[in-house]
Amino acid sequence: MSRIIIYGDIPAGLVDVPEGSVQVSPLHPGAVTLEALKEGSYTGLVMRAPSNTIERRHEIALALRALAPGAPLTILAPKDKGGTRLAKDLLGFGVMVSDQPKRHHRICQGKRPEALRGIEAALAEGALRLLPELGIWGQPGLFSWDRIDVGTQALLDVLPALSGKIADFGCGAGVLSRFVLQSAKVTAVTGFELDRRAIAAAHKAISDPRFASIWIDLVADGTGGQSFDAIVMNPPFHRAGIEDQTLGMAMIGRAAEALRPGGSLWLTANRHLPYEAILKARFASFTLKSEAQGFKVYQAIR
Repeated sequence: MSRIIIYGDIPAGLVDVPEGSVQVSPLHPGAVTLEALKEGSYTGLVMRAPSNTIERRHEIALALRALAPGAPLTILAPKDKGGTRLAKDLLGFGVMVSDQPKRHHRICQGKRPEALRGIEAALAEGALRLLPELGIWGQPGLFSWDRIDVGTQALLDVLPALSGKIADFGCGAGVLSRFVLQSAKVTAVTGFELDRRAIAAAHKAISDPRFASIWIDLVADGTGGQSFDAIVMNPPFHRAGIEDQTLGMAMIGRAAEALRPGGSLWLTANRHLPYEAILKARFASFTLKSEAQGFKVYQAIR
């Protein structure tokens, strides 16, 4: 196995990425778990750092911990998504770097020092933790990590007791799954999620044996031919911090593929998102169930 770590999607032409590098991003299904890497055992790092400040420092700290002293590192980020703060973050860990601009990014390069500073504090600040007032677990960098977002709450307010085999598309920390499992008529809930950390949070919050999860890119891969009686979802509409309405549309298409005939999709979405056309095209019927606080909730029948 290669001893060089790669974290995230590195834009082509910005920096060299050694062949055979070990992907450790939690947003790459099947990647190696960064937290599990043996301390001081890897010989290089190429990383596209997250934009969220606490998440970025947490993930950089994990990566630095895994590197051997003297190992070369390259960490980059778009200027407007944490790049201008990268050099300061690294200096705070005791890492001396060069800081170069290129194609709207900042690229920091240096070596892992013999002694690191501030690692434990960054790991603690960005760790998964219980949110007692909500009864769920959260972690900085996850969607709506320390609160129930308005869109999810809008769906919870109208979602009836479901039955049968249910899917939660983009299950996140498990808020919708936990609610669905309150129905004794539900036989199973499968959470599909791109972010491994969110899956860990969901399993911390849900002990019900009817709950299972799959770490997957639903848009790219679908559900593998599974068939469900109902699907619930609050789909994303941002990719790398930029609005991308095709994400939600693609997930609606995947829901149509995964529902049995007569099965129902329960969808919450920002009012401005144009999902009605794809609902009309892919489902036998759909009904607007609520519209409040900038969100719409639909039920669509396969």
